[in-house]
Formats: sequence, structure tokens, C-alpha cells
Amino acid sequence: MSGKNNTVNTVLGPVPAEDLGVVSVHEALLSVVPGAEYAFDITIDRAEIFETIAAKLKDFRAHGGGTIVDSTGMFHGRDVRLYETLSRATGVHIVASTGQGPEKMLGGYFLTPQTNPPTPWPAEKFAGLFTQEITEGMVVPRVERRGAAGLVATAATPEGMTATDESLLRGAARTALSTGVAVSLRYGSDAVHDLDVVLDEKLPADRVVVGGLDRKDAVATGASLEIARRGAYVALDHVGTEDETHITDAERAALVADLVRAGFGNRILLSSSATGVAKGHLGNDLPYSYVLTTFVPLLEAQGLSDEDVRRILVENPRDLLSVR
Repeated sequence: MSGKNNTVNTVLGPVPAEDLGVVSVHEALLSVVPGAEYAFDITIDRAEIFETIAAKLKDFRAHGGGTIVDSTGMFHGRDVRLYETLSRATGVHIVASTGQGPEKMLGGYFLTPQTNPPTPWPAEKFAGLFTQEITEGMVVPRVERRGAAGLVATAATPEGMTATDESLLRGAARTALSTGVAVSLRYGSDAVHDLDVVLDEKLPADRVVVGGLDRKDAVATGASLEIARRGAYVALDHVGTEDETHITDAERAALVADLVRAGFGNRILLSSSATGVAKGHLGNDLPYSYVLTTFVPLLEAQGLSDEDVRRILVENPRDLLSVR
């Protein structure tokens, strides 16, 4: 579906989907482990954080980037006012997200309802929480609501989906159905199973992106091809990370080429899961421009055309992020 006439929710308000340019769909601007801001050895210097992230966004723009999606969700340092200022200062569109997960990253508030034994929040409650962030604006804690979230980001537990994870995923799907934004899902232990939970809520597959598909376990099971066949988007979102969990960039480029040759060039999304500033954990210090500067040449070496690359970097994310 074309992005014409569609809009995308950015932190500065809706913009025409056609204006996004090259999009990086899974990054983090400010990533704070919940509670880290209270630790004695961690300082949150807003001016310093602004300067650091602004420099990375300007570098992204200088290499042809247009839009960054901050897909960290609600409680990991998301700072809507900071993102508004960064977007104005750098000219890069910023799409922020609502949502949360996996279970272990939730605040106790969501895990200890007054029942005996404790039961997870029902999907409907999560849907209500996330939907408000899109229809009424994202919460600035204890202060106000600001611009609308442009995506619902959630994740399942790596060891396997828990009951609370399932509530989160179903709540995210219901939010997407009622508001028209898409769902970004980081799978737990079984990517196809987790996608099916979301699709079970009758959400069209082309409103879902499954992230983490450049993990070795996903590649070994051929998950990318199966997910693309179902009509969802395949995110290889750790470009530049080569470790015991993830495949190498050379293998990523080959996987992209395989998907394109199989007819699924319209289902691929790329990003690096880079972190602008991390507090309380080790961030991923890759530049946001890494896909453009370092990975695109690998795709070209695999025989992808300019049109293929444009589809992956511009058209696919534009269609995903367009509010429907």
C-alpha cells in the first residue's frame, strides 16, 4: 500500500508519510534502565544528553537519514520534550513509541494486581494504557501528555512467552486495531508463535513488524521467510552487532538478498538498535548512520538494486508507520 495521503505520528505532530525519507525503525535515543536515574553513581545531565544525541542525529542526517524510530516504549527513559527539541534542532523526524515488555522489565505496578494468586493484567487494560498514549498523547510523568506515540513496541521473554507477555502482545494488537498505528514485536523464543498471538487478535499482518530476526536462533529456523510469507514485516534490527547471539553483517546481507529473491523485498526493515545515550546499562554505541554507510554497500555487493535498497529503507517503513 502506498504512503500517499497517509500521515505518521512524530513527536512534533503528524507528518505526511512521504516526508519521512530513510527510516531507521528500531533505535533508542535515551535508554535508562528503570530506577537507574536514582542510582548514586548515575548523573542525568540533560544538556550533555542533548548534545550527544543531537550529534548522532546530525550525522545520520548528513548520511541521508530522515527519520529515527525510538522503539523503547514507555518506561526506559523516554523523554518526549527532549525528543521534540532534538527533532527541531536536527531536522530529523522522531517517532516515539508506547508499549512495554517483556514481563521482567515491567514495573511492579503491572505485576501485582490485588488478586490471590496474582494474575497478569488483562490485555484490555494494557490496550487502554497504550491507546491513550496515541489518542491523548504520551505521558510526561506527573506533568502532562505530549505528542502522540507513532508505534506500539512490545517484547516477549527470551526464554519463552509468559502469561503477562501474552497480555501485553494482545493489548498491543488491540491498540493497533483501534488507533491505526503498527505493532513492533521483539520475539521471545519462537518468532512465528509470537506473531501468531498478535494475528489471533485479527490485526492485519502488514501492521506488524517482528524484530530480532537476525538472531542466530531465528535464522536457524528460517523464521524470516515464514514471517514474510504471513505478510508481516521482517526486521533485521541489530545490523553492526556480531556476537554469540547474532549473525554477522555478511550473513545479514545474504539473508536480505535471499528474501528479495524470494519476492519479499517489500517486507524487510533494517536498523542497528543503536543507543544515543544509555544509563544503567551498556548501550550500543554504533552510529545511527551505520546501515547507510556500512551495510548498504554489502547489500549492493549482493546484487541488490538502488530500487531494492530504497524499498527497504524508505518505502517499507513508510508503509508500516502510516496511520491506517
